Amino acid sequence: MSRLKKLKKIRIHHEGTTLLWSSFFILLIINLALYWGIECKIPFYLVAITSVIVYGLMVNFFRCPIRLYDGDTEKIVIAPADGKIVVIEEVDEHEYFHDRRLMISIFMSVLNVHANWYPVDGTVKKVGHENGKFMKAWLPKASTENERSMVVIETPEGVEVMARQIAGAMARRIVTYAEVGEECFIDEHMGFIKFGSRVDVYLPIGTEVCVEMGQLTTGNQTVIAKLK
Repeated sequence: MSRLKKLKKIRIHHEGTTLLWSSFFILLIINLALYWGIECKIPFYLVAITSVIVYGLMVNFFRCPIRLYDGDTEKIVIAPADGKIVVIEEVDEHEYFHDRRLMISIFMSVLNVHANWYPVDGTVKKVGHENGKFMKAWLPKASTENERSMVVIETPEGVEVMARQIAGAMARRIVTYAEVGEECFIDEHMGFIKFGSRVDVYLPIGTEVCVEMGQLTTGNQTVIAKLK
């Protein structure tokens, strides 16, 4: 199968399998019960239409396109998520680097794909999780006060890059697959965030930025920066 054909395939992410099956059977039982005569003030057709719409949105949320980055990955930083660029600025990073870093943030709405990819090739140096609040993900304080997971990757050139998964107002579960010491690659999934969230990427000062504020990104496809 060619790369082009693989890019067109879409599957359901395994994080949503249990929820989708259980939701399907619950909605099916409710609709069958109403259809076979249980009294309800709401017309059956409205319940059926609502059920289809709700289930369709859930399936859409857990969709997981099969993507392969078709290019040279040396010194390239790829968008780890679908969404929109909401922050490009220099910040003081206090959890790992303890110095000044360039931060690029991608906000994911509930309509975006919520699988997260590794932004660079390399070796996982550190994985961490911090409990926190569930403020709206696009707020500046969300990076340091919301529930979040951190993955630090050292590239083959020796540059350390951090990707931080951040929960939002609706996101209640962050899943991180990275393990310390393992090799990671751009085409692999780093994790998954459920129901609206954000991913921050921390890069060395002086890194060439390849995106602009408000730009839409495609996970594992959009080049967001080039390392020196």
